[in-house]
Amino acid sequence: MKEIVFINKNIKKWQSIEAMFVNTKRVKADDLANSFIKLTDDLAFSQTYYPQSETTQYLNALTLKAHTLIYKNKKEKSDRIVKFWKYEFPNLMFKHKKFLLYALIIFLLSAVVGAFSAWQDVDFIRLIMGDDYVNMTLNNIENGDPMAVYKNANNIKMFLGITINNIIVSFRAFVFGIFISIGTGWILFSTGIMVGSFLFFMADNDVLYNSVLAIFMHGTLELFAIVVAGAAGILLGNSILFPKTYSRLNSFRRAFKEGIKIILGLTPFFIIAGFIEGFITRYTFVPDVFRIVFILFSVILIVWYFFIYPANLGGRKEEVRKEEEFFKL
Repeated sequence: MKEIVFINKNIKKWQSIEAMFVNTKRVKADDLANSFIKLTDDLAFSQTYYPQSETTQYLNALTLKAHTLIYKNKKEKSDRIVKFWKYEFPNLMFKHKKFLLYALIIFLLSAVVGAFSAWQDVDFIRLIMGDDYVNMTLNNIENGDPMAVYKNANNIKMFLGITINNIIVSFRAFVFGIFISIGTGWILFSTGIMVGSFLFFMADNDVLYNSVLAIFMHGTLELFAIVVAGAAGILLGNSILFPKTYSRLNSFRRAFKEGIKIILGLTPFFIIAGFIEGFITRYTFVPDVFRIVFILFSVILIVWYFFIYPANLGGRKEEVRKEEEFFKL
């Protein structure tokens, strides 16, 4: 179709829409939405056949104005926060499940490497954890309380300090993905090395059982959340390496928006883990069955919320899409 024919066919519609924008108070939301859809269709056609024309520029400006008016006047739903964790965050987990698998594999393999290294070299744990921490832990073990480190700090300060630190680590694991995922991989690797070497150190001193029961009360959620943040970082790096049909910049922007949402979605888990570490982990005298049940509950929560529930949502994409429309940036 020649451009002049395209213009003559649609000019009255465009002028009508443009007039609608003059007094938006009288415009119904449905009319505004329908106009936006019509404009995007015409803009797509114009960009395809007349990419450098003034018609395309005009439609682009008109479409942008419609988009701005829609989102400026859009009423936020009162349960937006609930629906973020009910729909959008789990759906992101399903969409990027392969990156979550990659991050989990890196973390678990590095934990094995850490344990093996500590087995081969007794001083490896000092290289990883530092002499002060190792000496303090050995002293606590000799005194019959290997987890005393959790009992000496102020509850609130410990809770806030650990929570803030974990959020910073997760954000760093995400942002470092900009280095084509190598930065994220290093954070996952170093975290896994630390965990693996520490667990072997505790096993070598015959306190692994009690240590696991204490540490993984909070560590189950904490460590897995860091792995998920690593998945967001791999997503970011992958967007640069493999942009698919997008330009690298647009691919990066899309990945960055989704990655930020993943990091925000992890915040409650870091808060819960920090609370447990600050206020509950210190009570090592409670019955083992209580701590085992606590850890199992954390594992079940992770398996259900990060794997089973997202997979179920993935099978109802249309329903989820409708619920997520108001989340788009």
